Amino acid sequence: MTTTSKELGLNEIGLTDIDRIIRNLPIEGIIEDIILHKEGKMGMNGAIMVDTGRYTGRSPKDKYFVEEESSSDNLWWGPVNPKIDESIFDELLAKVVKYYNHADDSNTYIFDGFAGADPKYRMNVRLIAKKAWQAHFVHNMFMRPEKDELIDFTPDFTIINASDVFNRKFEEYGMNSKTFIIFHLGKRIAIIGGTEYGGEMKKGIFSVMNYYLPLKGVLAMHCSANVDKNGDNPAIFFGLSGTGKTTLSTDPERPLIGDDEHGWSDDGIFNFEGGCYAKVIDLNPEHEPDIYNAIRHGALLENVVYDERTRVADFSDRSKTENTRVSYPLNFIENSVYSQGKPAMSGHPKTIIFLTCDAYGVLPPVAKLTPEQAMYHFISGYTAKVAGTERGITEPVATFSPCFGGPFLTLHPLKYAELLRAKMKEHEVPAYVVNTGWIGANANSGAKRISLPITREIIHAILDGSIAKSDFIPDPYFDFDVPTSLGDIDPKLLIPENAWASKAEYHKTAIELVKKFRENFRKYDTGDSVVRNAGPSLNS
Repeated sequence: MTTTSKELGLNEIGLTDIDRIIRNLPIEGIIEDIILHKEGKMGMNGAIMVDTGRYTGRSPKDKYFVEEESSSDNLWWGPVNPKIDESIFDELLAKVVKYYNHADDSNTYIFDGFAGADPKYRMNVRLIAKKAWQAHFVHNMFMRPEKDELIDFTPDFTIINASDVFNRKFEEYGMNSKTFIIFHLGKRIAIIGGTEYGGEMKKGIFSVMNYYLPLKGVLAMHCSANVDKNGDNPAIFFGLSGTGKTTLSTDPERPLIGDDEHGWSDDGIFNFEGGCYAKVIDLNPEHEPDIYNAIRHGALLENVVYDERTRVADFSDRSKTENTRVSYPLNFIENSVYSQGKPAMSGHPKTIIFLTCDAYGVLPPVAKLTPEQAMYHFISGYTAKVAGTERGITEPVATFSPCFGGPFLTLHPLKYAELLRAKMKEHEVPAYVVNTGWIGANANSGAKRISLPITREIIHAILDGSIAKSDFIPDPYFDFDVPTSLGDIDPKLLIPENAWASKAEYHKTAIELVKKFRENFRKYDTGDSVVRNAGPSLNS
């Protein structure tokens, strides 16, 4: 659909001289432009394959928020949300606008759509890009409007992607690099420059939803969600990238609501997105059939290595990045509520699962939490940054990310924790921690991560209630309840101390991790001794 800058109200932000605006181009047209402009190639089953340029992951140190009156008192200022002066934003916005206004004989792609399946809380989003493959990405990842919904469409938030524009004055302005991702919440605009990576647009809107929704009493969550075949027994899976949110929630036995971003309102949970963004490194069609089968016409593969003649992808090849990805619309997952003709929503969750990738090999594969322990571990958000998801990460690194989504929080973590506490209490939701990382050895030992089939068996035991039949013992350091037996899983694997070859090494490593937990929690300690005391202890 072609249109003009005046018709879309772009003149208000200075985009006045754009001749070739293409709005909400159907996927077939987008694919044609990707190939015509040599941005990518047709790959397996008709999926498009592209490289995302220099950056194959997010660039969190290049993300800033403008210090301005409407949001300054609410924002969680600091390393996650560093301040930037409005004058710098205005200068870079002018540079972005000039780039668009003087880009002769090239298309400007605009996607107008929604973030949020619940009409009560959804946000009208507009994403503007110069690359056809970026238009493909947002077409997959956000909720696509019906034709009549575009007639009087007014964006609540706009992202202008100018990935070919660089900030040459970054040192003068005290910024990290030539790359910039800057949000102005007052003007409801974000600008991107210096990075092609599509995930900046996806997570940019997520950061915005993390700002506005909690102020309305809706918990914004970095989690996946699914239900049983009857649409009941909803479960949510918290976890950072690489912990298994997408893989474990995309389950042949349970229809998917969404794989990454959700809200929890007074009515239940709802997906923010219209698609999925799955890692495909080591993708195995036997273990992850739904994701594998979603790679077809309309899907977008990023940074995969493939045979130039056959176009067959080698998902085990890490030579470009560990962070190989595929995006696809939700209806590409046949076993999803969306594919059943239902909105990506459900009632209140019956189970909460905290996924963590323990790089130390100290946490058990599964443990049941008390409500106080659930709060402690939600605030702590322990996991490991997995290679490739961020610039400079080449191997697993232990980290703490509050609310299992620290990089995307715009309010103080305790705001989200308080909302979770209230909702868990009101709806009596049990919580478990599931370790998808290492058991019996640390990440640098050469040992392999816990296998996906074992983790799936654990998840099924939690959701069908069979884990309750197990005998439990308290973990010596974390004091949560650990099952001594569970289905066909080797009992030795369930108890970390028994899985280590050296008991002395286990205790030494566990103490080291406990100290890190306790040191980290001091940042967020509210003075609630019940929650503080629910954390790990050195009194083993």
